[in-house]
Amino acid sequence: MHFHFPWARATADTRPSRFFKHRFLNLFQPTPAPRPSARWRTFLSYYRPHLPLLAGDLACAMLIAATALALPLCANYVTRNLVELPEAPQAIGSIYAVGGLMLALLAAQVLAIFFVDYQGHVMGARIEASLRKELFEHCQKLSFSFYDGQRVGQLMSRITNDSLWIGELYHHGPEDLSISALKFFGALAVLTFIDPVLTLLIAGLTPFAVVYALHFNQRMNRALQQSKEQIASVNERVEDALAGIRVVQSFANEDLEARRFGEANGLFLESRKDGYRSEAFFSVGSETFAQLVTVIVIVVGAVRVVNAQLTVAEMLTFLLCVAVLVDPVQRLANFVRLWQEGYTGFVRAMELLEIAPDIEDRPHARELDRVKGAISFRNVGFSYEAEGARVLSNLSLDIAPGEFVALVGPSGVGKSTLCALIPRFYEVNSGQVLIDGTDVRDVTLASLRRNVGVVQQDIYLFSGTVADNLRYGRSDASDEAVISAAKAANAHEFIMALPQGYGTDIGQRGVKLSGGQKQRLTIARAFLKNPAILIFDEATSALDNESERAVQQALLELTRGRTTIVIAHRLSTVRHADRIVVLTEHGIGEEGSHDQLMAADGLYANLHRVQGSI
Repeated sequence: MHFHFPWARATADTRPSRFFKHRFLNLFQPTPAPRPSARWRTFLSYYRPHLPLLAGDLACAMLIAATALALPLCANYVTRNLVELPEAPQAIGSIYAVGGLMLALLAAQVLAIFFVDYQGHVMGARIEASLRKELFEHCQKLSFSFYDGQRVGQLMSRITNDSLWIGELYHHGPEDLSISALKFFGALAVLTFIDPVLTLLIAGLTPFAVVYALHFNQRMNRALQQSKEQIASVNERVEDALAGIRVVQSFANEDLEARRFGEANGLFLESRKDGYRSEAFFSVGSETFAQLVTVIVIVVGAVRVVNAQLTVAEMLTFLLCVAVLVDPVQRLANFVRLWQEGYTGFVRAMELLEIAPDIEDRPHARELDRVKGAISFRNVGFSYEAEGARVLSNLSLDIAPGEFVALVGPSGVGKSTLCALIPRFYEVNSGQVLIDGTDVRDVTLASLRRNVGVVQQDIYLFSGTVADNLRYGRSDASDEAVISAAKAANAHEFIMALPQGYGTDIGQRGVKLSGGQKQRLTIARAFLKNPAILIFDEATSALDNESERAVQQALLELTRGRTTIVIAHRLSTVRHADRIVVLTEHGIGEEGSHDQLMAADGLYANLHRVQGSI
């Protein structure tokens, strides 16, 4: 088996991403194979916060194994007493006494099983929840460039499906191993004491069973790894089809999506069939081993009884101990299944945690406060891929505090990219982006993004109420502030027309609202955040003419005293900007006010004429 998670946790709080911060230069660099000791330390470190519970779980597991071994010994004592004690009263008294002891052992076993099944599962669930939380929080730290190349369905599978099996492994793994070890070696010791010859015969079969199990163990591992990849593809197809159900139905492509899902589901089925086939061979082998041992004990034991080399009481004890000896084999089969499901999931989870965020706070980053809003781009160069074409090259631009600047130009010249560099959604490849003369890489991400409000072209609202969505960037905002922001974005009237007003649930991604209504809510959300710098990336693209005019008026009011950058293809939305910057594929083509650029009759005037003729 090949696993890839090369760090070892030093403490329970250590995050793998810190270890990898300087190791990974990009998200797709091959990971060197870790040392086995590092793998184990990483896996076992998740038990650290739950050591008392783990100790209790293992103690109860050992009690279960000990009571299982004690019962055959009690049976041996009873059968010997029946033979050796000729007087019935004495024999019956001894039998009752041993029977009472057996009931006490059974009661202890029941309590131990209850603790293991309940508290052990709780421990596994806690570790599962902890790991799932760590995965989710780590995904929150990864930058836009990571998600540009990832599929949400695949990530969902790692966070949900994989962590579920990991929890089962963390619960059943220690107890199954401890019970199996104690039962196996304990039963083997008892059997050796009763009849070393017969025990040696049984032990001689064990290496063959082990080799057989290891072979199908490896086959199960490969099949289960493939299954996890295929179920992630199934999740991806479901997420795509259901999230885009309106597009699917508008194109009458239900059959197409069903075929795509069928293909992914079919591949998953085939991977499961491979896994089940290997699991069936494994189960058949372990069951055959158990039955074969029983047959050997019955036949060889009977011969040895006839030859007076073994008593009937010892043979009965031998058979009972063989049953105890078989249980570890079955538990081992269960452990192997959980190991394959859980450990392959653990590896996939670790592979995700290994990906270090490519945008992080520098060691001595400071808080950005008292922002005036001056923005400077100094010889900025940027490309989305290391070897890809440059989107921006040696671009320099200064924006004064409180200035309202519009960026216009053809699609693909880097308008949105330029703005995304301000809050460090992406990192510049060369040059600098400065706010009030400070490089944005020298301030904390949290403080930087608190001072920059962004209304993106891609509208996204969360499930919940209107008020919840508006307060997303300022959770402590008063009702009055929420209403004021909504009025500024020309959203108050339609909100009040909803069934429960600001308390109306808008559905996933605001599905119950129109495009213009959703756009106005995102604008109101930015207004409520009240940042020193505002960026509007085609923020009015989904508004009707009347709403657009209202929002433009609100923008003019909002831009007073703060720096505002507006990206627009519809030039009517930026004619009142203090400065309009025309970007081309070669950089800044021209800049000036609307009247100045129209008088210059250059790029902007040409764009204006083209739009006017449409």
